[in-house]
Amino acid sequence: MKVIGGIRLPHKKAAAEVPTSEIPLPKRLTVPMLMSMGKPCTPAVKKGDRVTVGMRIGDPVQEGLCVPVHSPASGTAEDITDFRLADGNTCKAVVIRTDGLQETFHGIRPPVIQNREDFIRAVRESGCTGLGGAGFPTYAKLSFDSKKTPVDTLIINGAECEPYIVSDYREFMENGSDILFGIRTVMDKLEIGRCIIGIEDNKPAAISLMKKIIGSDKSIAVKALPSRYPQGAEKVLILSLTGRIVKEGELPAHCGVIVMNASTVGFLGRYFKNGMPLVQRRITLDGNCVNNPGNFFVPLGTCVSDLMGLCGAEGYEEAFYGGPMMGVSLYDIRQPVTKLNNGITFFKKIHSVQTTACIRCGRCVRACPVKLMPLDLESAYDKKDTKELKRLKAGLCINCGCCTYVCPAGRRLAEKNQLAKQMLAKL
Repeated sequence: MKVIGGIRLPHKKAAAEVPTSEIPLPKRLTVPMLMSMGKPCTPAVKKGDRVTVGMRIGDPVQEGLCVPVHSPASGTAEDITDFRLADGNTCKAVVIRTDGLQETFHGIRPPVIQNREDFIRAVRESGCTGLGGAGFPTYAKLSFDSKKTPVDTLIINGAECEPYIVSDYREFMENGSDILFGIRTVMDKLEIGRCIIGIEDNKPAAISLMKKIIGSDKSIAVKALPSRYPQGAEKVLILSLTGRIVKEGELPAHCGVIVMNASTVGFLGRYFKNGMPLVQRRITLDGNCVNNPGNFFVPLGTCVSDLMGLCGAEGYEEAFYGGPMMGVSLYDIRQPVTKLNNGITFFKKIHSVQTTACIRCGRCVRACPVKLMPLDLESAYDKKDTKELKRLKAGLCINCGCCTYVCPAGRRLAEKNQLAKQMLAKL
């Protein structure tokens, strides 16, 4: 099995064996109309309207990537407001005053799927996006043209290499049959011949359980992956499991592969059975100041501040959507949980290193899983040399943070890479 670059990190999976529990329903939920890559939805309700669980409250735009948004609770649409997300984007948000009844929308029923078009339409109507954190609309990923880009392999990403986060692991342990049902449905409707489930070897219980659930099905294999960050990055995972390389500007489908997160395919397995769209998700609450790490089913739109008491996050200095390597720092803990969030982590002290001159040690180059030259990319960005950034293939950076993590000079290499990508995107 191929391993390229990367680093070994302390796993810190304190919540790994904590079963997922429900949280008390918050009195208010703030549901953004943008919870995926692409364009925001248009609110489908007005102030004062009654909403029920699973009811569509955000209509997708016709052009561009977009999936509908559904109500995570029953109650009243208290307000339609302008909202600024943690990444700086703005959109409308529906503020729901919950009534505690959790009445289900009358139109909820399993989708009727007779062909490929029905399948793609159902996936879009579910509101599903990649639940591993990237948030790419799932229907778009599955809408590949089988004549132009024939796909022979479905990969299920169960690596979960980010420290602290264990939401995918709990999906395997608690909902393995849903994962299998989702896999078989995707393979059947898209005519994909084989599936490989990749799980890091630090999760032996999940590997053993999934092998048992799959049984004698030879079209689905479970493979143990080296516990090396960022093993779960899409391009790294594809290389590790198939030996195929996704080139610059290509999608995995161009290499005959589709990659789905374990929690994503598990959700689809449940949706195909009961028709309930994506209105809640499992998240991990952990961090170095958390007294009670755990996993929770959280209605979308729940404010982070409503979750802190559940895990005992005391004296935190910084909170993240996700983990410490690829997470997004929260400027306001009133930010809501969205489809993108597989965990919230709280930290008392963030270790910082004083930035000094590059000593040309090459650690960043050895650590980079896609074989870039982070030190040269930093120099090119500082000079605003877009031609050099293109030559150095800045667009291949996967934002894993390995370069910054290993740099003894404390240089912000990963951050500079992201700024460089933004600069190139504006050309």
